[in-house]
Amino acid sequence: MRKLKNEELERLDISEFKEAEKSPIIIILDNIRSLNNIGSVFRTSDAFLIEKIYLCGITAQPPHNDIRKTALGSTKTVDWEYYENTLDVIDNLKSKDVQICSIEQAENATMLNNFKPQPDTKYAFVFGNEVKGVAQDVVDASDVIIEIPQYGTKHSLNISVSCGVVVWDVFSKLQ
Repeated sequence: MRKLKNEELERLDISEFKEAEKSPIIIILDNIRSLNNIGSVFRTSDAFLIEKIYLCGITAQPPHNDIRKTALGSTKTVDWEYYENTLDVIDNLKSKDVQICSIEQAENATMLNNFKPQPDTKYAFVFGNEVKGVAQDVVDASDVIIEIPQYGTKHSLNISVSCGVVVWDVFSKLQ
């Protein structure tokens, strides 16, 4: 089996990406402090044609060298917008009938493997701070809380890993 070269992958260029039909998935980053995590979320978002990323609170914004390092150019393809307050984004998206799903460990959370996205629904997935998680007021404003099942000794996954797991799962369920 021969490994493919980059030019054989037939990836979109920037203008083709901008014109492509996007998946019905939006990402909200709630006070993410690691620039590398932010860049990784951009890169994952590019891979799955995410409609938009909302950067909120202390979450840094492009251009920044540490974001660029892990984003590998995806800050130029994926649309993004900054909001100081995460709840303002949520209110705006809810007014457009977007379902808000916080990724968090919470009472009565829906396990990701049991989450069944509906084909004609747009979803915004909220990922929280590396230490504190999704803010409680954001959890309270969410339509659904989704938990990623974990079976080891650690209490959480890295936010960029969580984003990759959730986006892949939902994207594949919608195909």
